[in-house]
Order: sequence, then C-alpha cells, then structure tokens
Amino acid sequence: MNDANSILFTGNVYIFHAFDVGDDINLERIEQSRALNTVPHQMPKYFKNYHAPLAIEVPHHPLRSGKCSSSKIHNFGVISFVYKVPFHDTLANVRKQFGEISNQYQEQSVIDVKVVYKKIEQYISKPKFFQTRAAYMVLEVDPIPDQITVDQLKDQYGSIISSTLRFETDVLSEYQRKEMLADAIGYFRGDLIMVDTDAAFVYDAEYSELLDFFEFANIQQLELRYFDRVLDEKLNRLYEGEGGKLPLRAYLPFIGSNASDPIAGLSKLRVDISVITERLEGSVKLAGEPYFSELYDLLVEKLDLASWRSGIERKLSIINNVQSVYRHNIDVNREDMLTVLIIILIFIESVIGFLNYIKGY
Repeated sequence: MNDANSILFTGNVYIFHAFDVGDDINLERIEQSRALNTVPHQMPKYFKNYHAPLAIEVPHHPLRSGKCSSSKIHNFGVISFVYKVPFHDTLANVRKQFGEISNQYQEQSVIDVKVVYKKIEQYISKPKFFQTRAAYMVLEVDPIPDQITVDQLKDQYGSIISSTLRFETDVLSEYQRKEMLADAIGYFRGDLIMVDTDAAFVYDAEYSELLDFFEFANIQQLELRYFDRVLDEKLNRLYEGEGGKLPLRAYLPFIGSNASDPIAGLSKLRVDISVITERLEGSVKLAGEPYFSELYDLLVEKLDLASWRSGIERKLSIINNVQSVYRHNIDVNREDMLTVLIIILIFIESVIGFLNYIKGY
C-alpha cells in the first residue's frame, strides 16, 4: 500500500467566478463595436441556446496572472470567468494551498471583471459594478489506475479530499468524511466525483464536459441570489411604506391610468425574474444522460438551488398579492369617486332645473 504522502498527483484547480453587473447586456452591440476581442464558442450539447454567451479575451492588465482559461459575457447581465491552475504535487500539499488559491483568484477576478466592465459599460442596462458575485472551485486530479484504485483513493485520501473541499487544513470528523464520500458518484469504475457546497473533487480522465455543469450551476446560483436580494429590497420598501402615494388624478376614471404608479415596476420585475429563472432552470437537457443528470442533481442539492428558487417564488407570490390588493383599492376608490361625480352632476342638473323653474314664474 502506498503512503498517503508518497504519490505525486497531476491535475488542475479550476476556479469559477461570476458577477452580476446589470439588468441586460447587448451582446450584438458589443460584437459590432469591437470593444473586446471575441473568440469562437460553441454551446455544449447538453445546454439549450436560450442564453448563448459571448466568449471574449480578457484585455491585458499589468496585474493579470494570465491563467484565465475562459471568460464570457451573458445577456442577462453576468460576466463569468474560469481560471485554471495546474499542479504536480501531493494532495496534502494541494490542501495547504487550496485556500490561498481561492483568495488569490477572488482578487484576480475583481481585477479582470473591472477591466471588462469598463469596456462594455455603455452596452449594459442599469450598469453597476458589481451587484452580486458567486464563486466555486473544482479540484481535478488525473487518474493513475496503475498506482492507485478508486477504493484506495477513498481509503487513503478520503480525509484529505474532504477537508480540502471544506477549505480546512485539519482532518474532518469521521462522520463528515463518511457523509461526503457517501454522496460521491462515478460513471466508470475508475471515476470519482465529490460535490460540496463551495468546491468539488473530480477524478475522471474525461472531465472536460463536466466543467460546463459546474460553471452553469455557479451562474445559476448567482442569479438566484441576485433576484432574492432584489426582491428583499422591494419588499422592505413596501413594508416601510416607501412605495409612494398616488396623485389624486390617478383615481379619476379614464385619465387615471396614465398616472405614475409607484409599484408598476414590480410587474415588469416579476415577469423578468420568472422568465430568466425558468429559462436558466430549463437550459439543461439531460434526457438519456444519467451520469450528467446525476451530477447536475447533486449540484442543485449542494448549492441549494431549489431552496433559492422556492424562496424567490414565495416572494414573487407576495408581490403578486400586494399588487392585487393595491389594484383592488384603486378600483374601489375610482368607483367611489365616479359615484360622487355622478351625484354631483345630478345635483347640479337638479339645481339648474330648479332655477329655470323659478325663472319661469
């Protein structure tokens, strides 16, 4: 049996970063402007073309590390990066460096997104640097079946891998180690994938297609978190009575519909959120692909995407109810005002008739 620190593994640390920088980005105008150098990009066969991104080269910057393997602009307001850091070392040493790599590329990603953002700011609807960010890491190790089997990998390195994925340098409890290993999946006998909330371990010779799912799940979590925050801000304003008051003419029939409505924007927001979340959720097509389906389901579970989506749906439902009550009150007030106007007109007509009657005498 090999000593746990004697085997040198070769692989890569992949770091996924995504930033929400606005409502929408006009990809066509960016291409036409040549503000950035674009690179060919083909959507993975497991993803629909709802939100085909624009693949770009990150402009040169003195502080750039040069390890950005992929950068994309997404039309729903997101800029994403994938960084690749190769290694040839023991897994124990990789664990020591894992947190440091994470911190390094947190800073690097901010530098890179700022460079890209400045180039495309004029093509962003409601630009803001930046509103929300999300990050995920993948420790990819090249299989060496002639030196170690998957079972030996689990037994000898299970503790190191588990603590690495939790960004810990000490060994986790036996319960935590067993729980993480119990959720591990693999397609062939020599494959092993462990997915956790902030990082994953991939031991698969044909791993390239798997990276697309990690990148997509990270972006999906980013958008769900962003929408959740936006809805929280809107609801807090409503609770605090900052929605604003309607002008008196808003209650007048016919012309009242042209008055500014302090919560009219919520309808558009509700539609935009529903469309984007539905399309993101429906972008993955995995019929007949049990391995990828299992991986994606595991990512949905570990990144808590279902809970984020459920929370957003609850808040959208609250907004819908608020709008219904709001509209009902407006309709009632308009009916009351119309009734008052009718009474006033009848009264005026009666007075005029009475005066004409008196004059006749």
